[in-house]
Amino acid sequence: MLPAVVKLCCGISYPHIKNIAGLQRTAMAVIGQEITHLQQWGQIENHERQQTGLIHNEAKPKDIKPVPAKEDQLYVQHGQEAMRKALSVLEEKEGWKLEVAESNGDTICSKVIPGGRKVFRLEAVLDASVDELYNILFVRVEEIHRWNPSIQQIKVLKRIGLQTIVIHEVSTGTAGNVIGKRDFLSVRHTCKQRSSVYIGGAAVQLESLPPQAGFVRAEHGPTCIIIQALDEDSTKSRFTWLLNMDVKGWLPKSIVNQALPRVQLDFTRHLRRRLSLG
Repeated sequence: MLPAVVKLCCGISYPHIKNIAGLQRTAMAVIGQEITHLQQWGQIENHERQQTGLIHNEAKPKDIKPVPAKEDQLYVQHGQEAMRKALSVLEEKEGWKLEVAESNGDTICSKVIPGGRKVFRLEAVLDASVDELYNILFVRVEEIHRWNPSIQQIKVLKRIGLQTIVIHEVSTGTAGNVIGKRDFLSVRHTCKQRSSVYIGGAAVQLESLPPQAGFVRAEHGPTCIIIQALDEDSTKSRFTWLLNMDVKGWLPKSIVNQALPRVQLDFTRHLRRRLSLG
């Protein structure tokens, strides 16, 4: 999508860091094209099947029942809007503060958004292609618990074409069990442009799955992950993750804001371990 590698790093300037201006515009162009197709919803399935360049070993569960087209559109639009809002946050240059700088080059920056919530932006370079990361993080999302011990289960409740899913996620208690067990109900939407993939998401509600006993129903989003191939090496990818989470419950905000960067570091560590296994 971008002719150069995107590097978001708290407003600090280094020679290898590229300007992020236009990040939202380019992604919005993709979403705008999707909205045009949504207006001709009867053609969306065929349209999506023509865009399977990154799809590998996608599960085809037979037990997922079709839902009305109007409901499908609402989920897709909700995912697109979440992506738009998350990209808007990432595009803002002011207000970012460095939280963590790891020896391997990973960085986490934070920013307080309107409403007073703090969001966190992780930047890392991973030894995997865009295709491989997309396959692990979106196509095979139900397998994440196998390599990430902080996740107890992820279940895909609905699939709308190849680009949108509604999922129920149960955590085991993250960051040394500071946050505790949570469950999440969210929509995830993905789009691709050239050598970049965007995965956006936000919380949704389903009457058929109200908050569960024994869990605090937390909320994601708007949030997004950006996966971009490095210009000099297509076997490596730049991984940008905007974490925007309301953990709910009664935990002090200061405790939550200390725990969430650890969530990102732990996830990235487990993801690297998964990649090392091939």
